[in-house]
Amino acid sequence: PGSKLISSGINAEYGEFFESCSCFQIINSLLFALAVFIVLILAMHCKAALIASLIVAAELATIERIEHIQTKTWYLGMNLNPADGHIMDYTTGWSEDNFIGTYKEALQKDYINRVVWNMPVNYIALVRHQNGEVDAVKVFRFKIGGLSMLSRFQDMDPGRQIVTEGGPLQESVSSNAQNMGDDPVFSVDGDLAFNWAYSNNGARIVLTGGYLSPADANDDNTHGLGNHYSCNPLTGESIDPRWIHEISNIQDCPLSSCNTVMVQGKDHGPGSKLISGPVYGNYAIYVSADAATFPLPGHFLSTEIVVESRIYTANEL
Repeated sequence: PGSKLISSGINAEYGEFFESCSCFQIINSLLFALAVFIVLILAMHCKAALIASLIVAAELATIERIEHIQTKTWYLGMNLNPADGHIMDYTTGWSEDNFIGTYKEALQKDYINRVVWNMPVNYIALVRHQNGEVDAVKVFRFKIGGLSMLSRFQDMDPGRQIVTEGGPLQESVSSNAQNMGDDPVFSVDGDLAFNWAYSNNGARIVLTGGYLSPADANDDNTHGLGNHYSCNPLTGESIDPRWIHEISNIQDCPLSSCNTVMVQGKDHGPGSKLISGPVYGNYAIYVSADAATFPLPGHFLSTEIVVESRIYTANEL
């Protein structure tokens, strides 16, 4: 009996011990689960806090918009007035290294600035103006940059060079412009061609959208700026000065069937078929190394024109 009591006591003691161990494990598991939960909550909170911090930082960041103003310059190289008594035909001025006219009357009479005519240029603007006020303008980029106007017009043999490509970069015409239907620059499309030689005729500036005579055609039917119907267009020498004329309007008047060539003003030779007509304006030729836009109609011209272009960059603070 004594041994049974001892045995029973031991069993009871060990049972309580095992029961206490089971509760301890449960408590440990709960505490571990609670710890994991707390860690997860903290991790999620930290992640949310990090995202919130990034959002706040992005909102606080400021972008500074910086404006850069670049200035580019157009230079007056030539002005043509078809009624000033001086005739700038194919053989006069264009390929000569001479100064014609004066600074004071640069936009009123025939004019060539020798310095500008020798400058390397990439862009050209043909500007029709009324007493210095822009009436219409076309801007072109030369196919070959870095050449002077003098060198381009001295390149007469064989001549017939299309010197720009892609048509005008800018074409602006005043709503009040008159006589646009047969204007030698603004009534035709295309690119610029220089030294258009055909038979014993030549035109210094024409547009490819108009009629361009074949090289061997003596048809007197290509019209533009700086014309002559009796010259050696490959050398720039006049043969018969009766047929010089400064500005010829766009028209279809072949030699074989037409005896009335309409020209602007009275700046032409006494050839019987050269008919004086109204002056549509002065025609100024501006050149630039880097300016690709020109002031719009209504702008008053000067021998140098500065244009501004704005470039914007972003700077994060």
